[in-house]
Amino acid sequence: MRTDAKVVHLNKAAPERKPSSPAGRLPVALISVRDKAAQHLRQALQSLFDNADDSLFEIADRATSNAEQNAFFEAMRDLRMKRRNIERGFLQQLFESFATLNQYEIGKPPALENVSFDNLSLVQNDELEESVAVDTMVAKVMSRAAQPLGHLTTRMNALISKKLDDKNNPLGPHALCDYFIEACSSLGVGIKVKLIIFKLFEKYVLGDLDQLYAEANQTLVAAGILPELQSAPPRRQQRPGMPAGSHAPAASLGQASHADEGLQEAAFSALHNLLSELRGSSALPARSIPSDAIPISSNDLLRLLSHMQTRTPQAVDDFDLQEQLGNLLSRVSAKSGKSRVVGEIDDDVINLVSMLFEFILDDRTLPDSLKALIGRLQIPLLKVAVLDKTFFSRGSHPARRLLNEIAAAAMGWGDQDEAQRDSLYQKIEQIVARLLNDFVDDPTIFSELLADFLAFVGDERRRSELLEQRTRDAEEGRAKAEIARQEVEQALNQRLLGKTLPEVVVRLLQEAWSKVLLLTCLKHGTQSAEWQAALDTMDDLVWSVTPHNDDASRERLLELVPSLLKALREGLVSAAFDPFSTGDFFTQLEALHVQTLQRYQQPESLPEDIQPATGEPEVHSEAPAATETAPAPAMVEVVEQIVLLAPGESREQEPEINLPDNDAALIQVDNLRVGSWVEFQEDEEHKLRCKLAAVIKPTGKYIFVNRTGMKVLEKTRMGLASEFQRGAIRLLNDTLLFDRALESVIGNLRKLKNS
Repeated sequence: MRTDAKVVHLNKAAPERKPSSPAGRLPVALISVRDKAAQHLRQALQSLFDNADDSLFEIADRATSNAEQNAFFEAMRDLRMKRRNIERGFLQQLFESFATLNQYEIGKPPALENVSFDNLSLVQNDELEESVAVDTMVAKVMSRAAQPLGHLTTRMNALISKKLDDKNNPLGPHALCDYFIEACSSLGVGIKVKLIIFKLFEKYVLGDLDQLYAEANQTLVAAGILPELQSAPPRRQQRPGMPAGSHAPAASLGQASHADEGLQEAAFSALHNLLSELRGSSALPARSIPSDAIPISSNDLLRLLSHMQTRTPQAVDDFDLQEQLGNLLSRVSAKSGKSRVVGEIDDDVINLVSMLFEFILDDRTLPDSLKALIGRLQIPLLKVAVLDKTFFSRGSHPARRLLNEIAAAAMGWGDQDEAQRDSLYQKIEQIVARLLNDFVDDPTIFSELLADFLAFVGDERRRSELLEQRTRDAEEGRAKAEIARQEVEQALNQRLLGKTLPEVVVRLLQEAWSKVLLLTCLKHGTQSAEWQAALDTMDDLVWSVTPHNDDASRERLLELVPSLLKALREGLVSAAFDPFSTGDFFTQLEALHVQTLQRYQQPESLPEDIQPATGEPEVHSEAPAATETAPAPAMVEVVEQIVLLAPGESREQEPEINLPDNDAALIQVDNLRVGSWVEFQEDEEHKLRCKLAAVIKPTGKYIFVNRTGMKVLEKTRMGLASEFQRGAIRLLNDTLLFDRALESVIGNLRKLKNS
């Protein structure tokens, strides 16, 4: 047996390793750096993909619409399927970059593009967002690892012929980001998901680059490459108060990294400076502080707030936190004999939280019946702000997220008489009670309550989405049936309107055959052969009972009647029409056909299918005799449009206004998106909160559901525009409550500063 086909010549199998190849000229020390870096980056990428599902699922769970949630689920699936290719593509580019380090092309000038104004174009929004995200990631790496990267670049330049800088260093953040973007180019995800994946890349791959650079430098130093360059050891980011040598746990996706905390503290400092500039003005009167006043510490302030917290009233309308705190301080001052006041920083925190809750309690989006509950959270949230100033700048802060999630869940909650029996109300009430009773100075309670509340609303949302989907399916089915009925109505009216026909035929077509047509239209559509056959049967029936006096018509009738009766019988059976009514129709129809044929004076030629029933007098050859033996059929003239109604349906519609396409109210309607929450003013006392669940295009109906997913309202486009015109409908702002409040407070402070 020949085996030479299996012999592989080494010099053909790996041509890239021959002495003239670029990779073959890499110094051994640089190959060691490359291989160690590749192993490090491979493990980092695996950590990224291992954690991507959980991170994307958590974000999908907070999605505000089915479409957005499905996008995240599709991204998870796409990422799972393509992770191996992405890892392979990333590492392949890394190896290729190292392979070209000693490749220098002599005599070839750098290529310059011919630039003209015709070639210039605006960067697309998605590309711009991607570019900004990459620049931000690179800037963060350079802010903490510029020195070790610079030393690595210098050492690599001592080994290779090509000139390197930090930007084109194969291990630099610029290059690593480019590898990842190129490797992920096959992912079919939108920019929102892509930015989240970039955030994961920043966390798991770029987050530990200073360690990679330290190891790479150490490898080159061990090989004797510029050992005189001294790099500081890589610094581990720590939270304030953590013991030396311990490492903070990795931040979850969306949480600010430790490197960002300085920026977040700076954000509070900016607010503090803004308040300082306003202090003493009419907007923020200066505090009257005795000259011998001693500021209390933040810990003492927390103790006073905890005392107030346990005594928070049920109704917060008349509760003035600053007044109550002032009374407590007066008692403390009187007891100690020294004037005690709140420190300036803590006083600013109190002012900011008070302003935030003024906005929250005035916000029209928040249901009135829940404002009292949420208002009782003012002291717990104030304590959090005193403990952690990043509360004002970190959107993922558990306390902020808890407040935002409560407000979002309450979006569709109406002012019900039996509020205490509503499960959402009870859940929020439990959270408020837990915070008032248990929260002293450990903010982790907010993380626990947030996780519990997310699980609760997740279950509720899944149930409501299921019911909402059923509502949409039912409405789409209704729309299809309505369109089908209109098609059947049109077909009947085209053939019957204005004609005088036997009553039995009109009733047969309107009451029975209309059901056959409706079923055929729904199952097969109006372009199908089945639909055309049902119309042909109806046309044949009408023709068969219309008077004709020529022989050709007689011959056609004799030939048509058996097949016509068969088609009618089969159609009514397929539509499950009442068999007793079917029998009655056919008895009358056969008699009608007998009389029609008798007019041709040739009864002997009657087919067996339509011979007179047993016991009836025989038909004589003379026409007058036929008239005497059988009464003329009852005739009716169809003068009104035939209208087919579903059970319980009414075609009586309220008169609607006609508005031009550029009308402001119509524009508001057209800007409504599925998932938008609105509030209808039903009368002076009652309001209805509901969500746009679907726009049924065939009928133009806008379907609204309540918080549980049940249909509560349907409107036409013009009907909605009319509601907007008279001010009976209001869009509810579904952006994050705390963020809106903070934005409003900052805006007001800036206006006061500039006034």
